[in-house]
Parts: sequence; structure tokens; C-alpha cells
Amino acid sequence: MVLGRPGTGQASGGRPQPGHRSWQLPAAAAACALSLAACVAVASGHHLLTWFDLAVYNHAGHLARSAPQRLYSWQLRPLIRFTYPPFAALVFAVTSLLPWTVLKWLMIVASLAALAASIRLTFGALGRAGRARVTAALGLTAVALWTEPVLHGLGLGQVELLLMALIVWDLCQPDRRWWKGAGIGLAAGIKLTPLIFIPYLVLCGKLRQAAVAAAAFAGTVAAGFAVLPGASGRWWWTGYFLQPGKTGDAASLVNQSLLAMVARAEESVRHATPAWLAAAAVVAAVGLTAAAVLHRSGRPVAGWVTCALTGLLVSPISWDHHWVWIVPVLVLLADAAQRARGAARWVHATAAAVVAVVFGDWPSQWTGPLALVPRGLLGFFPGPFGPNLYVIAGLVMPAAAVTAAARAPTRRSAR
Repeated sequence: MVLGRPGTGQASGGRPQPGHRSWQLPAAAAACALSLAACVAVASGHHLLTWFDLAVYNHAGHLARSAPQRLYSWQLRPLIRFTYPPFAALVFAVTSLLPWTVLKWLMIVASLAALAASIRLTFGALGRAGRARVTAALGLTAVALWTEPVLHGLGLGQVELLLMALIVWDLCQPDRRWWKGAGIGLAAGIKLTPLIFIPYLVLCGKLRQAAVAAAAFAGTVAAGFAVLPGASGRWWWTGYFLQPGKTGDAASLVNQSLLAMVARAEESVRHATPAWLAAAAVVAAVGLTAAAVLHRSGRPVAGWVTCALTGLLVSPISWDHHWVWIVPVLVLLADAAQRARGAARWVHATAAAVVAVVFGDWPSQWTGPLALVPRGLLGFFPGPFGPNLYVIAGLVMPAAAVTAAARAPTRRSAR
């Protein structure tokens, strides 16, 4: 992880800084356009655009409108069912009114826009502005499109990129805005994992923002009970949301969480649960503390990225496409490499390259129907490393944050 302090990338008037060449923006735009075209061509040619998860969302929306009592018993196929909170079903009830063809392509466009927006917002939070910010965002988007979590999520029609954009947008708002935190609460109403940002805000001393996030989340719960009381009762009162196996095999290769890593070692999710709970408690405590220290020492972006990675590790289910949060990691590393000088620049650039390689969408073979199967390097390496590649990488990145947090002096006000 990069842990450099934010700075001013460019004057607010949009004039290029000294050293910013006029050809960089057109080159970045061309690279982004070519990357996008190639990505769509490859995904279409190799049938990666399945919209599988989007189909689950769409069916859940129809059920919420016509047969809410079946919302959490219906299965698309064995072990494939709707698992999100009732408020998410209300959102999907609205989107299910659209024709399927329109919904599919609207989801692709919205997800691509969310990816670019997350990158642009993160660069802005790091102090980039104007032409330099747009150039950097276009260049990083061209790279991020070829990461396995992003490409797989796009093919499935997943909501992860949209939720990430909503959370990043919320965190990048000025503290003076009274509604800051609402985006986190709404995102948690659709999927519970963003709840980890609430204790992070508390530890950062952002008590008002944490309260707003909690209130917004409570509002989504109340909306679910008001419109879908039966489904909400089953979701919340029976412990349905605490059952990791309801979404599939928790020990599957594509589940890249601490629970999955321990379960693969124990060859049993049930036997792995006590060890996972202990490990998750330690990782959550250390990760959130480091994230808060980074924020208080003037590194807010590194802080909330560390929080997001901690959430991926401690969540019982973190499918490979949930790891889209490595995109802000790439932004941090790229920004640090550009600002640094001498050996430090090479260290940050190398770290960015390593992250891109580890999370890249490498093909299992270069030609034929199995080319660019969205699994990247997962399972490629022998031994315990291969099946747990994202988990190990996820542990290394917060470990770097912990080291930086231990060396960072706490400031009274974070920039």
C-alpha cells in the first residue's frame, strides 16, 4: 500500500503543471478507449458477459413485487438464491421494471462509469485536480479494466463497483456536509459489508458522520419492514444473514476471505469457524486501528482503503469480484510513484505492478474457449499460496499500513 500524504496535483484552474505534457491527456484517453473496446470484445467473444448475478437481482425484484413470501426460499439453481437485505430487494423491484436487455446494458454502462468515478474521486482526494487528475484517471481506468475482480464483476452484472463508487463518493465529501455518511448507510442497506466503515468513522473521531451512516442504515431496515415485513422478519429475526453457506460453498476457491482460507486448510467450514472468529477479531482490531491512525496522521485515503481491505478479509464471504477495492490501492500506489523521487519512485511503481499482476485477469490458455476465464492467478500456484492468493495479498497490504501507522505521528486534524 502507498501511504504518502496528499498534495496538490495541479492548480484549480486546470492549467497543466510544469512537467505536464500536453500529449498526456489525449494519450491517456486513447489508451482508455482502446482498453475498453478490447475488454468488451474479449468479454463478448469468450462469453464472459453472463449477467448471472444480475439475473438473481432481477428475479428478486420480481418476487418482491409479486410474491415476497418466496423472496428467501426461491432458488435460481441449487445453492443460488437471493441473499441481500430486504431493502436491496426494494431497489431491485424498481430496476426489474426495465426490459431485460435494457437492464443488462444499463448495468454495464453504470458499472464502467462507477469504476471511472471511483478512480477520479480517489485521485481528487489525493490532491490531484484539473487536467492532471483526468489524465491519471483515464490511464488507471485502462489498467483497472483488466483486473480479475473488475472484469469478472462486469461479466456477472455485480453491484460491487456501484457500491464502491457510492462509498468512495461519500468518504470524499467535505466534513461540513451534514449528510456525509449517508452513502455508507445506504450501501450497507444493500449489502452488509460496508458496515465496517461505521466503526472506522468512530475511531477517526468522525462521530457525526458515523451517526449519519448508522441512521441511514437504520432507515433502510425500517423501509424493508414497512414494505416487506414477512421477508424482513425472516432475514433479521431468524439469523438468515449469519449463514455464510447460503451463498454457496464458503470453502470455494473464489471465496477469498480468512474463513475460506482456514476452511480450506481444515477441509471443513464448521471446524474452521472458531479459528476464523479469533483471527477475524484480531485482523479487524489491528486493521481498523491502523486505518484510523492513518486518517488522523493526514492520510485519509490510505485510511479508508485499509478499512475496506480489512472488511474483505474478515467478512465470511468475499468472492473474487468483491476485491474491486484493489482499484483504489492501485490509485494510491500510482500517485505515490508519480510524486516520489529516486529509489522510492521505483519501490512504489514496483508495488503497483505487483498488485496489477496478482489481481490481473490472466488466461488459463491463450487461445480457445478457455482463454481469459475470469479467475486470474487464483489456484495457479501450488501449495497453500495459490488458493489463497487474494487473502495473502490482502494481509500484506494492511500489514504495510500497520507499519506506516506505527511510524505516523497523530495529528489533531487530518488533511
